[in-house]
Amino acid sequence: MTFYIARETSKLWRRICMETKVEISLLAEKWKLLLAGLFFQYLHGLAARGVHYFHRPGPTLQDVGFFLFPWTFHPFIFQSKRFHTVLLWCRVLAFLVASQLLRIITFYSTQLPGPNYHCREGSKLARLPRPDSVVEVLLINFPRGVLYGCGDLIFSSHMIFTLVFVRTYQKYGTQRSIKQLAWLIAVIQSLLIIASRKHYTVDIIVAWYTVNLVVFFVDNKLPELPDRTNASSSPLLPLSSKDKESKTREENHKLMNGNSGDAIDWRQRIQVNGKILEDGNAVRADSEMNGK
Repeated sequence: MTFYIARETSKLWRRICMETKVEISLLAEKWKLLLAGLFFQYLHGLAARGVHYFHRPGPTLQDVGFFLFPWTFHPFIFQSKRFHTVLLWCRVLAFLVASQLLRIITFYSTQLPGPNYHCREGSKLARLPRPDSVVEVLLINFPRGVLYGCGDLIFSSHMIFTLVFVRTYQKYGTQRSIKQLAWLIAVIQSLLIIASRKHYTVDIIVAWYTVNLVVFFVDNKLPELPDRTNASSSPLLPLSSKDKESKTREENHKLMNGNSGDAIDWRQRIQVNGKILEDGNAVRADSEMNGK
């Protein structure tokens, strides 16, 4: 038992080392894309912070979602992987950047009065005082500046993150129950955002069709992720000595019996009068020929 545990532990450690080596090599190749995507997350937060300076509180707009979902959550009760991690995160960040870029353009085009309680007339948080320095703007006052932002409405950033991750798992995940649960959570979150007055209903509706369209088009433009479970693709992980021997043995069988790798082709074949017969039929064919 002790020998078995030691052997399995050794195999697990080798697997971890190989996975880490491959991920690091991919990170060395893709680090610029990852860094650009992460830096854009900061730019997105900076843009949301900046639009707060332009926000002017006003009467809350008429919204059908507010009629359907009363403000009962104020302030929300109380205030084995198939794909390589680096490549998957490059894809996720590409979806996020494209969606957030459209969001920045949208909420800077027209500033709407925020429906949240801290964005209404009379609240000290509804308008930001003129910044004393550029540094004050660049620091974006995290996390308070993110939690109490106003003006960055159309469309919902919460739904961007939710839908991007749900869509990604829908394509690359394996558990059907988790996929169904994820979509259910996305729908529930949409309703809770409206009920908490964090966004107008239009912000949620626009997010649903915009993010899904962005993911669809960007995903078609990007190269497909190599599936590590696909035997036809070249493995990124190095083969063990046992795997190499098995692969060599299989190639030898194919060379001896033709290109086909089926088990029936591995049996010895004999050619009789221009016809290829297998072992079982060779003797019978030979006896028939002698009888004649």
